[in-house]
Amino acid sequence: MDIDLSTFKFSFPIQMRWSDMDPLGHANNGIYVTYFEIARGKYMIEACPNWNWEKDMFLIASVTVDFHRELLLTAEDAKVHIRTSDIGNKSFVLDYVITSVKNGETIIHASGNTTQIMFDMKSRKTIKIPNWVRASLIDFDNVVTDVS
Repeated sequence: MDIDLSTFKFSFPIQMRWSDMDPLGHANNGIYVTYFEIARGKYMIEACPNWNWEKDMFLIASVTVDFHRELLLTAEDAKVHIRTSDIGNKSFVLDYVITSVKNGETIIHASGNTTQIMFDMKSRKTIKIPNWVRASLIDFDNVVTDVS
């Protein structure tokens, strides 16, 4: 697994709960998507400071999660790292890495991505990514894109 965390400008701490655990004593596989979701909201606010959740919306078209090592309730400094990796006409891709620290070493527990599709709440249809969203994401994460 070759993940360069230095390419992730944003991270958000995970507040693990007892209810996140499964009978094996580690975070249940389904909770990783919830961790992605919580951090994604914070990421969008920081990466796109003009974001307005009452009018700017997207749908999640796909979610992938690859599990690398179990995440225990006792994990230290658990966090989700996020970056924008691709921007198309109507969609953009966010990459995620969930980490913790043990004895000074960073442990990668999971990685994944989501594809977001911009959505107009009134017409209930997909729309092109607004220029200000595109510019904010490109600027925040230095995304290279061929779509203008």
